[in-house]
Amino acid sequence: MRFMIMVRATAQSETGGTPDPQVMLDMAAYHEALSRAGVLLDAAGLKPSSAGWRIEHGPEGSRLLDGPFTESKELIAGYTLIQVRSRDEALEWARRFPAPFGEGQAGCIEVRPLYDLDDFAELEGIQRFKALEAERQGGQA
Repeated sequence: MRFMIMVRATAQSETGGTPDPQVMLDMAAYHEALSRAGVLLDAAGLKPSSAGWRIEHGPEGSRLLDGPFTESKELIAGYTLIQVRSRDEALEWARRFPAPFGEGQAGCIEVRPLYDLDDFAELEGIQRFKALEAERQGGQA
């Protein structure tokens, strides 16, 4: 089972400043533990939303380019992607996640399971996704 641990952005993280060195040390130690346990798939911090954009799909196929953003509400500052045996194991790893902006600083993480292709019925197109995944897995060997 794959889970994504998402760090919610704050007004401070959206400034793009350099993270606190202790936060970097704590995050490095946490990710090293995930790696040693064989559950770490990927992890990264995200640049501020001012460096990004959104494309919103609207009625009748319209698309609206939006960004940069002015609010930090509901933005993601970083993520850690893990693969574990159970929801309980994911919960245990999430409990160990360091304070994302330093001890005593406000911060929030959100953990969500990822869909696996087997979660979907045989919808039209699902075989194409399964073939892509098999090709991707074969390319990593």
